[in-house]
Amino acid sequence: MVMGATGSKLEKALGDQFPEGERYFGLENFGNTCYCNSVLQALYFCVPFREQLLDYHANNKNTGEAEENLLTCLADLFTQISSQKKKTGVIGPKRFVQRVKKQHDLFRSYMHQDAHEFLNFLLNELADILEKELNDVKGSPETSSPSEKNANGLQNSPVNGVKEEPQMTWVHKSFQGILTNETRCLRCETVTARDETFLDLSLDIEQNSSITSCLKNFSSTETLNAEDKFSCDKCCSLQEAQKRMKIKKLPHILVIHLKRFKYIEQLGRYKKLSYCVVFPMELKLSNTVDDADSEYSLFAVVVHVGSGPNHGHYVSLVKSHNHWLFFDDENVEMIEESALQTFFGSSQEYSSNMDHGYILLYERVSGNC
Repeated sequence: MVMGATGSKLEKALGDQFPEGERYFGLENFGNTCYCNSVLQALYFCVPFREQLLDYHANNKNTGEAEENLLTCLADLFTQISSQKKKTGVIGPKRFVQRVKKQHDLFRSYMHQDAHEFLNFLLNELADILEKELNDVKGSPETSSPSEKNANGLQNSPVNGVKEEPQMTWVHKSFQGILTNETRCLRCETVTARDETFLDLSLDIEQNSSITSCLKNFSSTETLNAEDKFSCDKCCSLQEAQKRMKIKKLPHILVIHLKRFKYIEQLGRYKKLSYCVVFPMELKLSNTVDDADSEYSLFAVVVHVGSGPNHGHYVSLVKSHNHWLFFDDENVEMIEESALQTFFGSSQEYSSNMDHGYILLYERVSGNC
């Protein structure tokens, strides 16, 4: 049987280096659900997240009356994978996929979906469920409506101060960072700062660039003038101003989304940018407000395969116990770390290389958490 064959091939490749207690399982595709499978594999190998989810399952499995939701379905799936007798094989995440479709009409069709949209939806949904559970435990009635989410998973808070976080769930503790949006009036020099939380960073990309340069551009200063003048409260008028976005607090797990799909006005549609963007295995960040150097280690890449935004395929590359693995739905293989360079993108505009890194997951290894 093919499934067994890939499993034994992987076991042979790892031999006695097969990590104790680890499981490497492919995920069945239920009709264009590769966007979901690739994100699930990246999250499964995000060890702090996986451990929290397995704990959640262990602590809640005896309650009995708990209604099924996205969190219970994901906890069930991760528990199912981690408790397999075999080391390798294939699992069908059917209940989870059905729950996703039930929960959000965007994912109901059999069309190609966006892995980043799915990851964003999933993390926000899990955080909302956990927040609600924490509030229920405290017995406090829900007073606030769910905050609006935008593409960056940002939530706005009042000017010049962080609003009190509703609840810090373990999803927030792993993935949430804080950005400061600073605007300096060039006439009176007053700085207006607004803090925003994020679960991932969406970065604009340029040809033959790197994650470091994309992050620099993200934090660069822009001048607001002409049509875009800033309404300064102190001057009580529209003034020229300088604006910049700074990372105030880095998360434990840094999720970087490369904006590979760009709306082209002349074409009236989205186009995929196959630009070469180098992502390092170890990422040093020092452009934060507290200026402490923080080092991150890459442990997962969700790759978009294909030439356009509305069709194609998603696969993921994950690091587990110092080995890199390639997950393509049911198929799981070992790859060399050096092979990751082939997913940076294409340095020429027209290239046969269609596999491009799209979402990068880094874990913090040093610096203040």
